[in-house]
Amino acid sequence: MEEGKRKLELLPDTYAVCRLDKNAPVPDWGTRGSFYSITCTAEELSVVCPDAHVPGGVNKEGGWKILKVEGPLEFSLTGVLASLTAPLAREGISVFALSTYDTDYLLVKKEQLEKAVRALRGEGNEVKTGGRGQGEKGSRV
Repeated sequence: MEEGKRKLELLPDTYAVCRLDKNAPVPDWGTRGSFYSITCTAEELSVVCPDAHVPGGVNKEGGWKILKVEGPLEFSLTGVLASLTAPLAREGISVFALSTYDTDYLLVKKEQLEKAVRALRGEGNEVKTGGRGQGEKGSRV
């Protein structure tokens, strides 16, 4: 891979971004699955989890797919998210980004996934779309 180019992997599930009251306890359904994220601020409790786990009546935006950036990424690196989100922005693709200690995750709407993968590959990034270690960089999404 060229310097500054990244490897990304598509996670298998479809996810939801949920908004709960700032005083709500962390819901049990929000901590199921191999990927979830809980963020609490003074204004809200946000939960990202598999869409299938979210019960009815919860304020959510569903239909997100997750592209995981291969890590770990050093904290001294700059511009990682910018280099990945800029081509998506040029294509009119909205992104919800999450970061962990080791790496970054880009959430894109399911209906824009193929376009997002094309845009990222067009910038020289490698995107594995076949699921947990089974896909090739050129496989269809």
